[in-house]
Amino acid sequence: MRTCRYDSVITVSYESRTRISEDMNPNQNLTTDQGLIAKHVCKTFGDVKALDDVTLDVSPGEFFTLLGPSGCGKTTLLRIIAGLELADSGRIYSGGKDITGLPAIKRQVNTVFQSYALFPHLTIYENIAFGLRSRKFPEAEIKKRVERRLEMLDLSAMARRHPHQLSGGQKQRVALARALVNEPDVLLLDEPMSALDARLRAQVQEDLRRLQRKLGRTFILVTHDQAEALVCSDRLAVMRQGRVVQCGTPEDVYDNPRDSFVAKFLGAANLIPCTKAPGGVQTAFGFLALEKEPAWQEGTVAIRPEWIGIGDTEPERNGIRARVTEIVYRGTNFDLWLEPGPLRVRTSSYRRIDPGREVWLELAPKELVILEDETR
Repeated sequence: MRTCRYDSVITVSYESRTRISEDMNPNQNLTTDQGLIAKHVCKTFGDVKALDDVTLDVSPGEFFTLLGPSGCGKTTLLRIIAGLELADSGRIYSGGKDITGLPAIKRQVNTVFQSYALFPHLTIYENIAFGLRSRKFPEAEIKKRVERRLEMLDLSAMARRHPHQLSGGQKQRVALARALVNEPDVLLLDEPMSALDARLRAQVQEDLRRLQRKLGRTFILVTHDQAEALVCSDRLAVMRQGRVVQCGTPEDVYDNPRDSFVAKFLGAANLIPCTKAPGGVQTAFGFLALEKEPAWQEGTVAIRPEWIGIGDTEPERNGIRARVTEIVYRGTNFDLWLEPGPLRVRTSSYRRIDPGREVWLELAPKELVILEDETR
């Protein structure tokens, strides 16, 4: 498997995710009855097929992400898991029990919504305690649980404040505390960080991942943000048009995208149309050697911008002579656009290369990903 080389913003976050994983024992507080399974779930709204035979198996204590563009069905699936929406067909299991027909209030599942949905007239303490009070918990138990979550999420000093006195990140932590105080088997997160600015969002992503590791609970996150999915997830499912296109670890899905949609949606990718040839493929750039033979006669190979080598001398294999047309500075690296193509190359080391200059590109066989035939 390749060494992970995500987009610049993603690379920084991935390193943070690795540090968090080293700090926390991944099996800490892990129980054996918190996994969730969706089997053959279908849902239509009028003529729109929102979910088309979706099957997922989320392991106990796993941080799982549903990733996809707007309208792909990820939020609909989350609402069905939560009991806020009924599936047309299919089953939902949690902890080995069929919960398909259970109302939301009877499921050991809690949801953190994008809007946070805090009660403006209640203090932070009372917001967190609200669910326990509505379920008639004893006052001593409510106090114990609320104070524990306040401390865990660094909110103790804000317990008597009201939501309008908090920042976006603080409100997000209150919403998390309110969901976690019920001690659900599964916590659902419906794009809870989308309203935060970029810097705060990155910090909250790390905090959320750290919290999940500490609790050992099953978290299911819905997002369209690729960086968020890569930072937070043990595994992720990429969705499109009501179907799961690919499911796996962030590293595996990024390094080995199944088709052109996954390759372009999860990071940047150069997609190269080609025809099968002995030992490789024939492209508009010429022959490119591959490590294995594609199953199709005509198709597409992909290569990430950061996997392309750039230099002044012709490489031994898979060299392309190209001309730089544009340079984009991205802080930690540079994007170079080149013709023929256009091809996109990402490099962290920058030698002065002006637009118009000709260079050699190396598309190493091990870096070229054969995509599935999408016409089948």
